[in-house]
Amino acid sequence: MARERSGRTVAHRVLATRLQTLREAAGISREDAADALGAHAATVRRIELAETSLDEGQVHALLTAYGAGVAEIEGFLGQLATANLPGWWHPWRSVLEAWQLDLMSVESATRIIRVWEPALVPALLRTPSYARAVDDVRRPELSPADKDRRTELLMERQKRLREQNTRIWAVMSAAALRTWVGGDGVMAEQRQALRAAVERPDVTLQIHPLEGPFHVMTGMPTVTLYRVDVPEIPDHVVREGGLPGTAEVSDTRHVVTAYHVLLDHACVIASHPDKSKEALE
Repeated sequence: MARERSGRTVAHRVLATRLQTLREAAGISREDAADALGAHAATVRRIELAETSLDEGQVHALLTAYGAGVAEIEGFLGQLATANLPGWWHPWRSVLEAWQLDLMSVESATRIIRVWEPALVPALLRTPSYARAVDDVRRPELSPADKDRRTELLMERQKRLREQNTRIWAVMSAAALRTWVGGDGVMAEQRQALRAAVERPDVTLQIHPLEGPFHVMTGMPTVTLYRVDVPEIPDHVVREGGLPGTAEVSDTRHVVTAYHVLLDHACVIASHPDKSKEALE
């Protein structure tokens, strides 16, 4: 299982990958690069895998060893200064699950988010009231203030995804429309929000009818697939389940591909998006 490190930004990982590319292009081994730092080869490996912060002095020494010119070094260090700034989600870090913190930078670079949700409305399509009602049941140990902050974070995520034109393609069970979350008012508001969402060009929603056929994801917990639009960053898949607040995260190619295929099958079986609109009436 591969995990992002401490919410490090995609820009940071891209720069780390570029350092490895420059080293290999210069024909320099990790051991020789480590000599330029006065460090162990493991240090260079950690830098290139974005397992540690990129220190300006170390980066300057490495780029010099790789034969980079003054202008290239200055440009790289300028990008590094930007990459080392806290991500926009930093103010909410105290209420992020560990796996969410790991994935926020990936989400910020995602082109398409695909979701399978077996029983509830997908998180990225929830209203504030619905999201808070879910937390009231699933996370009773949290303080009201923390639940408010989590709801605020979810709304900010939704806003930023719209602004970056990330497409949300969700498949959910019709059970979500019959599972009362938070009472009549909350459900009415959530249905209205879904009706509005499906009219947006960046949202595709398919609802699998209760009387529909068994399919490959029937019985599976929530699955989210992040299709990333940055060459240096792999796609990620998140499988929620088990204890509340926990999830399995992977960017291993064969795992991501397997879930991609499963989601494709589920989309073929689920109702066409136009039929899903009718289900929301």
